[in-house]
Amino acid sequence: MPEAGSAAVLTDGSGGADSQATADILSFDAITRDYPQPGRRQTVRVLDGVSFSAAPNQFTAIVGPSGCDKSTLLQMATGLDAPSSGAVRYRGDDVSGARSEIGYITQKANLFPWMTLAKNVELPLIVRDVTQEKRRELVARYLELAGLTGFENHYPHQLSGGMQKRASIVRTLIYSPPVVLLDEPFGSLDAQTRMQMHGDLLRLWEQQEQTVVFVTHDLQEAVTLADHIVLLSRQPTVVKAEVPIGLDRPRDVFEPYSMPGFVETYDRVWNLFRSEVISDDRG
Repeated sequence: MPEAGSAAVLTDGSGGADSQATADILSFDAITRDYPQPGRRQTVRVLDGVSFSAAPNQFTAIVGPSGCDKSTLLQMATGLDAPSSGAVRYRGDDVSGARSEIGYITQKANLFPWMTLAKNVELPLIVRDVTQEKRRELVARYLELAGLTGFENHYPHQLSGGMQKRASIVRTLIYSPPVVLLDEPFGSLDAQTRMQMHGDLLRLWEQQEQTVVFVTHDLQEAVTLADHIVLLSRQPTVVKAEVPIGLDRPRDVFEPYSMPGFVETYDRVWNLFRSEVISDDRG
């Protein structure tokens, strides 16, 4: 049943696509995932009928406690993993392998160490047979957007962690996939760099017509960045709630608590989510 007393909850995660499914660009429909148990015939279920959708050009954050297989959902959307039952769909078609329309940014930057920054960012365009003139134009534009102009000929080991992360993001955005998946890309960064990266990501996203699905365990990060938050439970994982985030854009990533409505929105999301990360031992 929907969470009582919270008009913010769109669904309770009990299954089924919503009435806007035809307009959604990426959807997860009744996803289950079972893993074998070593030395036993039985399997253990970690995802138990997970259903939610991402609308075109919106920023969706997936939030869940550690170990709830958030990253597995993204891997299913890229075709790197497959559900035990259910389906991930892109524009209504089942995802059964890698698709060029879906970009994937992992926790690590994964830049090629033998390539310069410019060559790393240019690589997806070379693969897609973009002309050399157009490649130069796009690389220059995206490096400028990411604040990396002047570092074109640096190798990854000569860049800071934040610069490597920005490079990995623009390397995916540069070929304009309609959907971009990000798997906790800022988890290893210090607090100041994380805030800077939040601003960089939003600035880049706002200049593209792309759907972003972002996995994080950080509620403040989710509320600051997203239009829509999907809250996952502990294993066996279900969708506990979906919450629309109605904060105005552009967002203040450096002082999010100063934004009108932020505190109330954060509190609403936390009250829905707290039971998944705090054990109640009161009997």
